[in-house]
Amino acid sequence: MPTFANRMPLTWVFILLSYRTAVGEPAKPMDDRVVVQPEQTDELLANPDIGWETFGYTATKDRNLPNWLPSSLCYVRWGWGRIEPRPGSIDMDLINGMLAEARAAGQKLAVRVKGCNPRKGAAEHPAWLKDVGGRELLVDYGGGPAEISIPDMDDPVVLERHLDFIKRLGAQYDGHPDLARIEIGSIGWWGEWHLSRSTMAKLPSIDHRHAVIAAYRAAFTQTPLLMPNPANECIGFAVSRGIGWRADSLGDLGSFSPTWNHMRDAYPTAIRRNKLQDAWKTAPVSFEAPENVSEFVARDWPVRSIFNYALALHGSSFNGKSAPLPEGQPFRQELERFVRRLGYRFALGECAHPAQATAGGLLHISSVWRNVGSAVCYRPYRVAYRLTGPDGSHSVLIGTATVNTWLPGSTELFTAAFPENVPDLPLGDSYAVHDSMRLPAELLPRDYTLAIGIVAEASEAPVIRLPLAGRDQDGWYPLSQLTIIR
Repeated sequence: MPTFANRMPLTWVFILLSYRTAVGEPAKPMDDRVVVQPEQTDELLANPDIGWETFGYTATKDRNLPNWLPSSLCYVRWGWGRIEPRPGSIDMDLINGMLAEARAAGQKLAVRVKGCNPRKGAAEHPAWLKDVGGRELLVDYGGGPAEISIPDMDDPVVLERHLDFIKRLGAQYDGHPDLARIEIGSIGWWGEWHLSRSTMAKLPSIDHRHAVIAAYRAAFTQTPLLMPNPANECIGFAVSRGIGWRADSLGDLGSFSPTWNHMRDAYPTAIRRNKLQDAWKTAPVSFEAPENVSEFVARDWPVRSIFNYALALHGSSFNGKSAPLPEGQPFRQELERFVRRLGYRFALGECAHPAQATAGGLLHISSVWRNVGSAVCYRPYRVAYRLTGPDGSHSVLIGTATVNTWLPGSTELFTAAFPENVPDLPLGDSYAVHDSMRLPAELLPRDYTLAIGIVAEASEAPVIRLPLAGRDQDGWYPLSQLTIIR
């Protein structure tokens, strides 16, 4: 990722960030410089690829999503057979329809493609697989009879067909603007890369599991990939190739066993063993509740510590399974606090520029930023500026700074405080951005409103909401006045 910013001395940055003015107050000229410290807000922001996920329903159809809780991600799981109902034919109507529905709800889609599940008569692989010579296996689950049908991923025909499916899926959807990520769920029950509670089912060979991961990596070079289950013995192979990871049962302090739980036992062991601690720096981390979030309150578990756990591991998103949330202001306050920091969150502490500039000349703008969230923005969105004249005409200037290297704060993992007293995640370091941009020569000599925003890779439209007051209807944040002279 490109390097763009020099870090400012923290003592100076603290002074800058501690001073605020209200939006609308005149900016302060200092030696022919205009210095603005915009008003910060604590609002919950719906930003791309991060935050609270709805599950199986878009935000407009999720009856358990409160109107105060924004969601920019809709998470769905489909079986391989659902997506490829006929050999070589991807059900694009299904996928496109859900992508469009998510877009209409102000969300992006996150998709897991499953290979099998342990319910009789609910196979996730295509029904036509055996007709083309692919081998199926009948296996047991939970002490029952051998009546669960799963594909044999060691069978050459099955593996070839599945790898071809992955290739075609990527060719059609890699980089789709409404697709946030793909989860690699080809192997194991529910796509979790294990076949627990079966005495007969066995995972495919390591080579074949690696082949599936490599196929996804080759097919999806633009859309982020996530690997389920941090205990998965292939997850290190995936992470070493720039793939993120996802964990179920965040918050489990005894849902499944009185002597073992995910928070104390599973996560620390798996994350250390598979060297996942720094994977978040290059790819997303996502979490899901065990049964539902209400369990945290019903069992009197430490809600803040659970949410801090996800922040400490630099989570980008959380799936609450679209289940009912606990009632009451105390829980709402903890959830708002969690969602406010979940993923990236870019705070602008100061922006400074000359009081006037010459049409056709260089405009120098300096700003101080801090990522006060928990994760990286994994896309190279750019800091940009807009000049608006009194007649409403606009000129957009794109700076050199991209936000994908602005790291959040970090805390030591798996100390004695984990899992029941996880500390608050510190704020990220401050970054100074210095932009010099050529002004259009045709600008008329007059006063312009200077606004700031963060725009997408190939667009001049703001794509990220900032925790600042005064956002206009186009997504920009007006800061000050700039006089253009000739």
